[in-house]
Amino acid sequence: MSKIAVFPGSFDPITKGHEDIVKRSLPMFDKIIIAIGVNADKKYMFSLDERKEWISQTFRFEDKIEVSSYEGLTVNYCRKVGASYILRGLRNAEDFQFEKSIAQMNRELAPEVDSVFLVTHPEYAAYSSSIVRDILRNNGDVSKFIPSTIQLNDEF
Repeated sequence: MSKIAVFPGSFDPITKGHEDIVKRSLPMFDKIIIAIGVNADKKYMFSLDERKEWISQTFRFEDKIEVSSYEGLTVNYCRKVGASYILRGLRNAEDFQFEKSIAQMNRELAPEVDSVFLVTHPEYAAYSSSIVRDILRNNGDVSKFIPSTIQLNDEF
């Protein structure tokens, strides 16, 4: 049986922290599905197609990675794609508390799906998509926070 993990998120945009978590988890799994959660009530800075393309470009040489999108509960998506693991990165204690609660609820909903946490490398601990978006809105340079494969235009 294949070890398939889902790495869910909005990836609006993907950061070097996300990239690091995925790269470090590659030896653990046969396949990692980077799954962009779609919430109709949420306003995103970047289109779903842009985010998918950036993730695909970032991991273009990794044959164990698939990029997808989904709506609804992550555990239901895991069942649909045959994933037994949800991969999450932890930057700090607040992330741990938040992710622990979600993992416990997911465990109640889908006991066959385990959550796997990787602690972010210290150099990426402050990186978040929301901070990157805020820097962009204020005309700052985000190149050191996002994968080098992402080329943002100057519309911000």
